[in-house]
Amino acid sequence: MMDQVAAGVYQLRIKRFVNVYFVETGTPGEWVLFDTGLPGSDKEIIAAADKLFFPGTRPEAIILTHGHLDHMGSAKELAAHWNVPVIAHPLELPYVTAKALYPPSDPTVGGSLAFMSRFFPKQLPDLTDVVEALPLGEEHPPYLAQWRWLHVPGHAPGQLAFFREADRTLLGGDAFATTNHESIPAVLLGIPEISVAGSPFNYDWAQCRQSVQTLADLNPAAIGCGHGPVIKGPAAAAGLRKLADNYQLPAQGRYLAEPARTDASGVEHLPPKPVDKLPKQAAAIGAGLLLAGATWLLVGGRRKKPKHPKPAKSYASTRHAKPGHRPGA
Repeated sequence: MMDQVAAGVYQLRIKRFVNVYFVETGTPGEWVLFDTGLPGSDKEIIAAADKLFFPGTRPEAIILTHGHLDHMGSAKELAAHWNVPVIAHPLELPYVTAKALYPPSDPTVGGSLAFMSRFFPKQLPDLTDVVEALPLGEEHPPYLAQWRWLHVPGHAPGQLAFFREADRTLLGGDAFATTNHESIPAVLLGIPEISVAGSPFNYDWAQCRQSVQTLADLNPAAIGCGHGPVIKGPAAAAGLRKLADNYQLPAQGRYLAEPARTDASGVEHLPPKPVDKLPKQAAAIGAGLLLAGATWLLVGGRRKKPKHPKPAKSYASTRHAKPGHRPGA
């Protein structure tokens, strides 16, 4: 599904869950791709680009808002297909070059996404051969002189957002979401609602809240995020301001009292790992089912064998009996 965020900015929703963006540079025929979706999304993205621009088109570069798997999953394939670089904040490089792992997800924070996070892969594709560091000394991202980038950490160490001042268009990455991440129907149906994004992956809640406040101060007129539909008009700024002013922290979680700390090489410090009750509960349920199965087999094996009826007398034993004579009489 393709939607227009603003002039020269288009959102492609992949599998109703994750978004990528085609952003024109201002020069006819030139554009940049923001994020690459889940692994296996490359053909869908290429087909959308060919339809949006012209067959055989390619971007000037691929820019990642951050390196989580649902944002960089197809970067390696797309970079090879188009022969273009992938650009990310320097603090993301350890993770997208397989030198480090992100802070572990926190399934104890609660919610449907937290439950599923237990099963998400931790290792990412290695982009060493194609990735380049965003030039931090430049206010504008490469090829996009009308835009400026903002560092908005908390969800990922080098997470980026992008803002075009001319029409107040904001691409927020996963600093927040434009749908309720904790509602599976809302995500699948694309119901618009500015909300906290990616709770089980937020390793520093103070930074997450500050990042939302920074972006709310931009007073955006159009918003596109990593997850959720496009939101335009007064609802964009009002919804983001409401989230910033009433940012709800989770009631529990590993990173609530103490954040993870990261540096240029990866994770420097992690708070203690909380007790995750689900594996024990799952083990208990499994043991119970196993015990029930063993009991059923044991009891079933000891059941009394059904009594067989006595065999009927054969025809041979009766066919010679005299009329009126009962056999055995």
